[in-house]
Amino acid sequence: MNKRNVTARRARPAVARGERVRRGRGVPAVKVRRGTQAEPGASQKLQKVLAQAGLGSRRDMELLIASGRVTVNGAAAAIGARVGPGDQIKVAGRLIHASPAARLPRVLLYHKPEGEIVSRDDPRGRPSVFERLPAITGAKWISVGRLDFNTCGLLIFTTSGELANRMMHPRFEVEREYAVRVMGQLQPPHLQRLTQGIELDDGLARCESVELRGGEGANQWCHVVLKDGRNRIVRRMFEKLGFTVSRLMRVRYGNLALPPRVKRGQCYELSADETQRLLAWLAAVAPPPREPRPSDRGARA
Repeated sequence: MNKRNVTARRARPAVARGERVRRGRGVPAVKVRRGTQAEPGASQKLQKVLAQAGLGSRRDMELLIASGRVTVNGAAAAIGARVGPGDQIKVAGRLIHASPAARLPRVLLYHKPEGEIVSRDDPRGRPSVFERLPAITGAKWISVGRLDFNTCGLLIFTTSGELANRMMHPRFEVEREYAVRVMGQLQPPHLQRLTQGIELDDGLARCESVELRGGEGANQWCHVVLKDGRNRIVRRMFEKLGFTVSRLMRVRYGNLALPPRVKRGQCYELSADETQRLLAWLAAVAPPPREPRPSDRGARA
């Protein structure tokens, strides 16, 4: 068997022990925590401020600014412009409440059940995960990746487009771990193919590790770890091996694991300390893009 076919070390959940997940009526209640404030007068680049406000990644914000839809104090903004707490920022005429430079983004861990879509707009009127999230003002919840309608488990939301992009972007290769139940019995050759790579319609797909977890009757459980977030990739890999996935649950994303006490339809908001640990981990495995130096401007890769 390939040497890569080994059990991945389970990441320690980022949530603190002893915290309670409170149930609400209809929508689970979560604790609202605030980070520290920036020093008065601190300025930041406009695209970074917009990304921190939850409008998208920095690259998305650069395109938005270039389109002419962003104004600062009533004048059309330019990419790279610096703004401070006293500046009035509008996107398509809508006032944006920018977060202070040192305020931490908010991060939610949501236990998605089967039967919900990760979209705000569905022509078929199916239930949406966004209907379960706590209300937020001055920003919006951004999902870190997606889960299929029939897939359950860990779904991460944040108010920071930059954080979401760093966790999702393929070049950072952030791990995703899934519990998979298949109909049939996986044999060593199947495990070897999963770790060596399976050719799909959109390219090669490979598991970093596969671990068998037993099962009953015709079903068998296993845990797989991937660094790939393509659509339905786990189901498609097993279909190529001739297996039908009867249950699929994401249990870990990066260094964040689904807390056992967070039941289906509930969410947990990371504390300031937990968010700091997440940001520190991201800084090590997915560093932010380097700000260009004056000598770099105009250079082409």
